[in-house]
Formats: sequence, structure tokens, C-alpha cells
Amino acid sequence: MIVVHHLNNSRSQRVLWLLEELGLEYEIVRYQRDPKTMLAPPELKKIHPLGKSPVISDNGIVVAESGAIAEYLIDTYGNGRLIPPAGTEERRRWTYFLHYAEGSAMAPLLMKLIFDRVETSPAPFFVKPIARGIAQKVKGSYILPQIATHLDYLEAELGKAPWFAGNDFTAADIQMSFPLEAASARGGLDGSRPKLTAFLKNIHSRPAFQRALERGGPYELLK
Repeated sequence: MIVVHHLNNSRSQRVLWLLEELGLEYEIVRYQRDPKTMLAPPELKKIHPLGKSPVISDNGIVVAESGAIAEYLIDTYGNGRLIPPAGTEERRRWTYFLHYAEGSAMAPLLMKLIFDRVETSPAPFFVKPIARGIAQKVKGSYILPQIATHLDYLEAELGKAPWFAGNDFTAADIQMSFPLEAASARGGLDGSRPKLTAFLKNIHSRPAFQRALERGGPYELLK
């Protein structure tokens, strides 16, 4: 039996969605973030040494990292579903976007989250203006332009086909959902990029996505 070690408001929501799209049975073991630090609880280290989510276990096999989990599930249980045929341009794009989501797209969004917290966190009165000024400078000169560059790039890519790998919905679209959800929640993605906003609307309407939300629980990035 596949077990998803599911951390609230995390990338593991994508794993639940993929499992629902594949129609696989699975169990969920739930973990809650520390409300102050927002870090995963130490219990996750019993499953994987890094103590992070997502991670799954499947008959003694432990797989971490969302891209690796997606590849494992597709290779093991997909039977050709949610992946284009080998040797095609669609397959090349599938592989690229499966890894681009975490390898490139999430980096500036994570940096923005960190510097937003630097800007707003409590601090001594004589330190706070300095911290705020540094955070605003880094965001304005580097982070926000980087996010805009990625969003412009992705908007153009969805101008070529309705989904990231081509004309068919695949696991690459599931993987790409998290950075786009994060960009919509805190990274400036809005109606000025209609193809990306349409992508989010389309994935939210998928029955498997909705089933994953029902099983996974509240997902703050969607709010």
C-alpha cells in the first residue's frame, strides 16, 4: 500500500492529486507544521533523514522529492498514463517542466516568502527599519523581477499548447501547479497573465484535484 506522509500546506498535496488522477489506493499519515516556525515536525525524520515533505513509502520503498515521487508513481503504476511517449517533443517538455517547477520556478518565490517575513517580523525598533530596507531592496532589485521573468516565460509557453507538455494533461502540469499556486497567492500572478490564470482555473475544476483536496484537508495556498 502506498502511504503518503502528508504535511499540511505543502507540496505533498500534488502527490495526493497525482494518486487520484491515477486512481490508486493510498493511505495518508498527517503531519502539522509548527505554527510559529512553519517547519515540519521532527516525526518526519523517522521516515526520511531530511524530515521534509513530500515523501511516500510503498512496500518498503521510501521516495522523497515531488519530482522523483511523480516519476516513481508514473513508472510503477502509470501504464503510460500522464506521460507522453518516449522520444517525442512532448516527452522532452514533460521532463523539463517536471523538474523546472522546483529547480527554477520555486527559487524566487521562496526567496520572496523569506524576505516578506524579514520585512514584517517583530524586531527591536532600531533594527526594524534596517531589516525592512534591506528586504525591500532585495525584493525590488532581484526577487520580483525574477518572478516576473518566470511568469512571462510560462505565459508564453502556454501560448503554444493548453498544457505544459503539449495538448494533453500530464504529470508535468501537476508538478507545475505548486509554483503557480504560490505565485497566485504571493507572487503577483493575476489576470494580466490570462493563460496562467486559465491554467489554474482548469486544474481546480478537475475532479481528481477536488478529491485530493477533500482527502488532504485545507490548503492555504489556494486562499
